Amino acid sequence: MAIKGNSGEYKARSPLGMVIAVLLCCFFYVLGAWQRSGYGKGDRIAVAVTRQTACSGASAAGLSFETHHTGGLANATTSGLGGEPPPPCAAALADHTPCHDQDRAMKFPRKNMVYRERHCPSDGERLRCLVPAPPGYVTPFPWPKSRDYVPYANAPYKSLTVEKAVQNWVQYEGAVFRFPGGGTQFPHGADKYIDQLASVVPFADGSVRTVLDTGCGVASLGAYLDSRGVMAMSFAPRDSHEAQVQFALERGVPAFIGVLGSVKLPFPPRSFDMAHCSRCLIPWSGNGGMYMMEVDRVLRPGGYWVLSGPPINWKANHRKWERAEEDLAGEQKRIEEYAQMLCWEKVTEMDEIGVWRKRTDTAACPAMPPAVRACDPANPDDVWYKNMETCITPSSTAAGGELQPFPERLKAIPPRISSGAVQGFTVESYEEEKRRWERHVKAYTKVNYKLDTKRYRNIMDMNAGVGGFAAAIFSPMSWVMNVVPTAAELSTLGVIYERGLIGIYHDWCEAFSTYPRTYDLIHANGVFSLYRDKCKMEDILLEMDRILRPEGTVILRDDIDILLRVDKVAMGMRWKTMMVNHEDSPHIREKVLYAVKRYWTADSDKSSQEKKATSSEV
Repeated sequence: MAIKGNSGEYKARSPLGMVIAVLLCCFFYVLGAWQRSGYGKGDRIAVAVTRQTACSGASAAGLSFETHHTGGLANATTSGLGGEPPPPCAAALADHTPCHDQDRAMKFPRKNMVYRERHCPSDGERLRCLVPAPPGYVTPFPWPKSRDYVPYANAPYKSLTVEKAVQNWVQYEGAVFRFPGGGTQFPHGADKYIDQLASVVPFADGSVRTVLDTGCGVASLGAYLDSRGVMAMSFAPRDSHEAQVQFALERGVPAFIGVLGSVKLPFPPRSFDMAHCSRCLIPWSGNGGMYMMEVDRVLRPGGYWVLSGPPINWKANHRKWERAEEDLAGEQKRIEEYAQMLCWEKVTEMDEIGVWRKRTDTAACPAMPPAVRACDPANPDDVWYKNMETCITPSSTAAGGELQPFPERLKAIPPRISSGAVQGFTVESYEEEKRRWERHVKAYTKVNYKLDTKRYRNIMDMNAGVGGFAAAIFSPMSWVMNVVPTAAELSTLGVIYERGLIGIYHDWCEAFSTYPRTYDLIHANGVFSLYRDKCKMEDILLEMDRILRPEGTVILRDDIDILLRVDKVAMGMRWKTMMVNHEDSPHIREKVLYAVKRYWTADSDKSSQEKKATSSEV
């Protein structure tokens, strides 16, 4: 072993130093055993974990958080699994999206885009294999370069370069795709389009922080809002525009596969400061205004709705759109009527852009038409797989006051907390929760020194609580998808949005609405304890592996007995792991398991299997 001297040269470690290190390890072992008196198996494990981390550390244990693009881990063998390790999926399944399978989708009705919604496989249909990366897969470029360039090998689909060529969505340039920032309604670039919106929407003062972009394409709006301190949640269906959401996530822009169809959006009321549609093909004037009512539900009082494209300013554009004047006129008339009914004030109409603002003073709103009812105020956060309704969501009287501008919003007490709207949380317990996660993240960075660098852009927290982890690691160079499980005792996603963060509801017994390899880091606090009696641990781990990038990192926080089981399965999934004690004491049953997914691709795995077959024949 070598150590670095003061002058920078490397010298051999002295025998005396090695003896001292061994004696210190033995001392801590004896001290732990003495302190253990009366404790059980968990404390014996705690001592073992203490010895491992004190005497070796992450690097010595062989756990590297670096990326190597095409590192030499493809042929590594797996061990430690109680049964057979999960096999690799077929190479054709490199972009497998279990709940958005194209063949299954075609079995469902097309009305209201039902066939483009989530339709997950039954337990018997579920694939239990490791989704491979495509041949030649490389680590995405770091942000902000990733905004403009995506490696071709990571999403090898050229159709959009042809279909949207005149709109400047994406261009193929050899080994990479280049994204000029164009869109259907902004072929000259999202920046100029945002400048136009900024003349009426106050992006600069921090009052508009969270944006919902419906039918986002490759999410260029969200990509360029990021530099203005605005966080967009973008979604689009998996349809004929192959890989649009995949491109968005490869670029480092928050997005998920979704559609405004027949079920409610996976967000609580009053989540967003702005909602946006740029030629998103959603029939806003149809279904009795149901889609506008759903946008109203998730739009905060004082929030903006931007509609760009038909039928706005139809008189000047009907020939270009090749639409009949009377159809466009009727469509815009109905949109204006629904907006008035929802108490949205029209701010402006410029070129092909219409902007409305949801009033904060409900006293100024017109009376609700007799034919329209108010939505049931009971359980407003219960939206998972719930059908959309033609009703108006009443403004909450327990909103708890106005939000501060961002970034002050991140550290302020959220209105839902100060008003007592979240049972079990007081202002004092919320502040303690913030401090707890600051301590946890500080401990994480001692093990994973890359956590506060540009190494991780797309981050997911699988059980986000009130967003403590995301707030503690907040950086303009990364973003966190804060998932509030439907199995969670408390519905806290509204608090997360009031902090200026983003997130989504999800049930971890099912696959997430994203493509494979879309997250650099996954954090999971107590997820396996939460789902212990609800679904198989192995299925959750396989889903984590599907959405994690090669050489991506996982941080699991849970009870020691659960993590030991997880560790056993994880090693069979080609993850390298290391367990660490709770930062407060080795005798706390809660431990932390760090893991790094090995690099392997469909072609390298096939080559490895052929080599094994050849050697066995010899």
